[in-house]
Amino acid sequence: METREMQNRLQQMRQYFNSQRTKDVSFRIQSLQTLYKQIKLHEQDIIQALHEDLHKSPFEAFSTEIGLVLKEIKHHIKHVKQWQRPEKKLTPFLFFPSKSNIFKEPYGLALIIAPWNYPFQLLFSPLVGAISAGNCVVLKTSPSAPATAKVMDSIISACYSPDYVSIFHGNREMNQLLLSQRFDYIFYTGSPAVGKVVMKAAAEHLTPITLELGGKSPCIVDKNADIRTAARRIMWGKTINAGQTCIAPDYLFVHKSIKNTFITALQEAVHMMFGDNPQAAPDYPRIVSPTAMQRLIGYIDKGNIVFGGRYDLADKYIEPTVVDNLTADAGLLSEEIFGPIFPLMTFDDIQEVITYINEREKPLALYFFSKDKQAVHKILGQTSSGGICINDTIIHVANHRLPFGGVGNSGMGAYHGKYSFDTFTHKKATVVSSFSVDFPIKYPPYKGKLDKFKRFLS
Repeated sequence: METREMQNRLQQMRQYFNSQRTKDVSFRIQSLQTLYKQIKLHEQDIIQALHEDLHKSPFEAFSTEIGLVLKEIKHHIKHVKQWQRPEKKLTPFLFFPSKSNIFKEPYGLALIIAPWNYPFQLLFSPLVGAISAGNCVVLKTSPSAPATAKVMDSIISACYSPDYVSIFHGNREMNQLLLSQRFDYIFYTGSPAVGKVVMKAAAEHLTPITLELGGKSPCIVDKNADIRTAARRIMWGKTINAGQTCIAPDYLFVHKSIKNTFITALQEAVHMMFGDNPQAAPDYPRIVSPTAMQRLIGYIDKGNIVFGGRYDLADKYIEPTVVDNLTADAGLLSEEIFGPIFPLMTFDDIQEVITYINEREKPLALYFFSKDKQAVHKILGQTSSGGICINDTIIHVANHRLPFGGVGNSGMGAYHGKYSFDTFTHKKATVVSSFSVDFPIKYPPYKGKLDKFKRFLS
């Protein structure tokens, strides 16, 4: 697509927004209902596409992608009328009898750029918030999940006029073309490196932005944790989408007194979920590309393998793997892994782990398994992360009553549920005054009024 063609499309979308149609709450609800129906109609197509792109099982495709979006849509349909209402605020007596409100208005034209690892959920979930808030929306899919992108294109085409919601495909050149245009809001999910590029482009037009990034999310297992349950929950969180999840537990800290027992429990968890050969298991996903495979194989070849380590380049398969005895500068400890490989370290005192975490970039998620309430309180209070789960992994992302987002290098802003509506909504301070009372003290000349004004305020 040429620059002029893109500019014309966006201009048509701005004209549609300026028609005021999208500000009607009934229109938004109808738009969300239409999206819900089309997703249900295309459900099997989405499942097939996610299997083609990432070898996701039907259960994983629905539970981590389709189901979350459907639940999000229903939540917005139920509550958007309430969210949209102006919020009444108290007014200082000085301005009596004025009334103060926060008025909710859409930003206008929003751009949503999604990654490949959850190509359906991470495009459509923010779309729900953007529509709910009353915006026109430009969607950009990932070229690394082409089958899913094709189905999403069909859904959007069946739901909306391109003047209201447009969907674009393509590689880096398309991203660059989109980011060179002016938008009223940008929502990006991806890596911190590209997030900086997006933020720089947004700064050219002072465009507000949400960045949903990633990082190395630590997972800590205390000596008093329920070892069997912790191992299952941790390995489940690590192997969802073969570890290609922004909030996957990235590395393990295990109390040294339970290291060997916990390693055995991890092996048992893998066997319980995927049998003796995860490659043959129908529920075990694949790595997205040969390039990603080569990067992950490099990690395996440089580590001391505790268990696992087998891979099949042609099948884009890597089995769940635990590695230990790593040097501080090892890639597994410095780079986001984004695969089913677990570097394992031990600790004696929880303060060691807190210091280690705080010396590094703030993670998107943190996981701590312990029955010690004081230790839990210490982890909550002395570390910073986008979100945290105690005695589980991943599940906080599925609660649309919680904000999901990063902090520092793992992102800025949050969404899900009402937080999505708020993200795509400008909150306009509004004061409506009356002609009935007009305090003369505020008008010049001010001679002799200061003491009276101070007494008035007190």
